[in-house]
Amino acid sequence: MNTALPPLDSDGFLLDPATWSESVAEAFAGQEGITLDDRHLEILQVLRRYFSQHEHSPAMRALVSLIRRELGVEKGRSVYLLGLFPGSPAKLAARIAGLPRPEHCL
Repeated sequence: MNTALPPLDSDGFLLDPATWSESVAEAFAGQEGITLDDRHLEILQVLRRYFSQHEHSPAMRALVSLIRRELGVEKGRSVYLLGLFPGSPAKLAARIAGLPRPEHCL
């Protein structure tokens, strides 16, 4: 897939979250060796809704709590999120969702 990406900041995050699309998400995920499925997409949708209300991306602890509230205890666990978004789930999921880098994420 050769999707032309919208403008990015120096860390590879979208400059404007409004330029995000599912094809942008697929391109970002592909760069990380991730094939998006419904499990990923539901996390991305929760993140985008959160961002539209709060205008920032949640760090890991807040992300786990958010997912637990929105999608239930089984999905609201760091091990579940690590399985979908390896390494730094909050940072990687935010990037794939087209959102700014969460504060306090390495």
